[in-house]
Amino acid sequence: MEAADKLSLRQLRYFAAVAEYGSFRQAAFKLNITQPTLSNQISVLEELLGLQLFERSRSGTSTTVEGRELLISARRVIEEAQGFSTQAGSLSGGGVGTYRLGVTPTLGPYLLPHILSPIHSRYKDLKLYVREEAPSDLESGLINSQFDFILSTLPIMSKELVVMPLFREPLKLAITKDHKLASKVRINRMDLLGEQVLTISEHHLFHRQISELCEKVGASVRRDYEGTSLDTLRQMVVMGMGMAFLPALYVRSEIRQESELRIADVEGVNVVRNHALVWRNTSPARNFYRQLALEIREIIREKLSDVVIPIEAVS
Repeated sequence: MEAADKLSLRQLRYFAAVAEYGSFRQAAFKLNITQPTLSNQISVLEELLGLQLFERSRSGTSTTVEGRELLISARRVIEEAQGFSTQAGSLSGGGVGTYRLGVTPTLGPYLLPHILSPIHSRYKDLKLYVREEAPSDLESGLINSQFDFILSTLPIMSKELVVMPLFREPLKLAITKDHKLASKVRINRMDLLGEQVLTISEHHLFHRQISELCEKVGASVRRDYEGTSLDTLRQMVVMGMGMAFLPALYVRSEIRQESELRIADVEGVNVVRNHALVWRNTSPARNFYRQLALEIREIIREKLSDVVIPIEAVS
């Protein structure tokens, strides 16, 4: 084993202390150890290095030429170790460093702009690397440690994950202004009987949610045309290819009142999707994620309660 493998940070601290005080007795007092212990450790260090670090005389103790050269490096190592310890202490509380956040493409672009700024104001040393994936890929990616935590649509099935619900998001019906239902003051589930409903590709959980909804109301999913994104889906509605359900956050972000579309609620059917913050139950940062989820809930209640249903409002 090389000498470097046997060196300890404690020995370097002892070396630096003797050099600073010029006395084994005074250094031992400051270090709160006995003088024989200190002398023995310095002797071990000198033997490991194959160098004499101090000259001892009646007038005191002074560093040798070799000792003075090594003292610079020793102090640098001690300082780096102290910085390492301080950084570890900060990281243990969470909110410091770079975290990999996974989000669904039908949620992230329309939610994150509302919550990232307040989060960064609270956690100034927090950095987020954000990547979009379909919910099924988010769940498997989180389990396989490709993400640190995710913002995802429920359900999440794995028992390895902690799920903290954040809010419920209504789905809005989008139709053209010349559609036969556009003039109705209220649209109910019976109005959708036999209608063609557009949705995005089967790869997305959103597709399954819309398919299940269509079964409930007697509508049918138009399978010969599938959008690749919510924007594509909106354009397909504008072109008269059918109607679509769009998430409320998307509607708020992307559709203006002067749009060629009419946006409406459908009475008599529960048209919502549920979103949550999710992390591994073994994660060292799990307490931070729980606190973060509580803060996201609060941000949503303050800024988005007119669009979504904060989790506290759910019975």
